[in-house]
Amino acid sequence: MPDRDTVHVWVGRGAGGRPGRAGRLLRRAGATLLGRAEAEIVVGRAPDGRPLVSAGGPGGRTVALPVSVSRADGVVLVAARRAGPVGIDVERRRELPALALARRWYAPGELAWLAARPAPERAVDFLRLWTAKEAVGKALGVGLRGGGLRRPVPVPDGDDLLRPLPGRADLRVGHPAVDRDLVVAVAVAGPSGAGRDVEVLVVDADVGLVQRTGHGVAAERSASGERTSLPVVVRGS
Repeated sequence: MPDRDTVHVWVGRGAGGRPGRAGRLLRRAGATLLGRAEAEIVVGRAPDGRPLVSAGGPGGRTVALPVSVSRADGVVLVAARRAGPVGIDVERRRELPALALARRWYAPGELAWLAARPAPERAVDFLRLWTAKEAVGKALGVGLRGGGLRRPVPVPDGDDLLRPLPGRADLRVGHPAVDRDLVVAVAVAGPSGAGRDVEVLVVDADVGLVQRTGHGVAAERSASGERTSLPVVVRGS
């Protein structure tokens, strides 16, 4: 639907987080969402270090595309969204002292929620909260500065949906399923993200997997033997 608020996420693997791969994905994002050839897409950096993607528009004016980049060992993710600011963050699943770290960084309510979770799941749940806070900070353009780790986010609820932050209908965050070894959070900011269906479209050029979940849609997966870009679609209210 033309008025649907869609976040596109590109996943690049085997790059060790090298900037060159991120640049290629950023150009692909610009070409896809700005309707230009990749050669016409300009990739740069803002004074604060955030990536910039733009292309020439009607009348010689520059058209910019909101984007966000995150890296973990061996993988880089690029998120782009026409409708407004977007943030993305990724972490590898790993063992860590979840409760000790939460006592230092998280609000009491989040610590209590994490302590009540089954012990084997606490490390991943800690990372879900962490990536959500990071993604929201990127969508706001401030990262984790100014007490960002204390910024409340909705606790994960076992699905991929983008949910509003407590007391902030203009901010939504969720965890699309990208890979079982990755914890990924996507956040959107601005009035266009409030009160509308938000779709996350994940394109993984290496895996060739389609997963579709959302309101009223049973989980659907299909594998492809071809190494082509295929979408993973999740929706959030």
